[in-house]
Amino acid sequence: MGHLTVRRDFRSAGIGTYVILTALALFAVGPIVLFFLNALKTDSEYAESSLGLPGTWRWSNFVEAWTTANMGAGLLNSAIVVGGTILLTCLVAGLAAYALARLEIRGNSAFITYVLVASSLPAQMFLVPLFFLWARAGLYDTRFGLILICTGLFSPFATLLLRSFLLGMPREFEEAARMDGAGELGVLTRIVLPNALPGLLTIALTTGLSAYNEFLFAVTMIQTEAKMPVSTTLFAFQQGYTQNYPLVSAAGVIMIAPMLILFLALQRRFTDGVASSGLGGA
Repeated sequence: MGHLTVRRDFRSAGIGTYVILTALALFAVGPIVLFFLNALKTDSEYAESSLGLPGTWRWSNFVEAWTTANMGAGLLNSAIVVGGTILLTCLVAGLAAYALARLEIRGNSAFITYVLVASSLPAQMFLVPLFFLWARAGLYDTRFGLILICTGLFSPFATLLLRSFLLGMPREFEEAARMDGAGELGVLTRIVLPNALPGLLTIALTTGLSAYNEFLFAVTMIQTEAKMPVSTTLFAFQQGYTQNYPLVSAAGVIMIAPMLILFLALQRRFTDGVASSGLGGA
């Protein structure tokens, strides 16, 4: 019966669907595999062919890239920025989404429109005003200042996503808690947030990936080498070792490995959270 079901599913989906999915998978995974293979080559092998397999697998390139590019400090700074951004974004988005989804607030629709507009504006238009504001406020060249910027960038989308998730949740448990004497803060912390964990996890993952890959504000707001996140650390290393492409590739693999592993480990929860929020399409 199992084989018959698989055959029926294969026929109903069509061979063309599987061909397209396979091509898309190769398109997504191919550059990463090529990047990894180039990181194991010597300079001469890379000069001969950047698409072939390495003749001698130089695993020492990763060790040399780790020490030369100071990737350890970059990853630590990125972990601090990502962790702080996730905590602040989940706090801001959680409170805002609960208010928009559950409380009857005057001007609710206008605020939602404002959040939609804010999430669609290009971040580059805020770069110059933020630079002067952060310099006067003493937040320039600080990791906390970068965390605040990332929180402001990613909170609008996170609020909309979590609000859509909360709108799909039943209100019976909240009404029962209010009948027992719980206030709005108690309902939020004891009832709503525990049931909204899939949505919060989706927010945490998308926010973490975006903060980890943030480059424009990181390269503008952080100048001290010891405070640079891994994205600007890799950029600085690439500028200094432009001709040594295997070492640059090795440093790039080190940079993408943590987020790639994290996403693969949590991809099921991520897709479930997006589907539950209603943003995955009908």
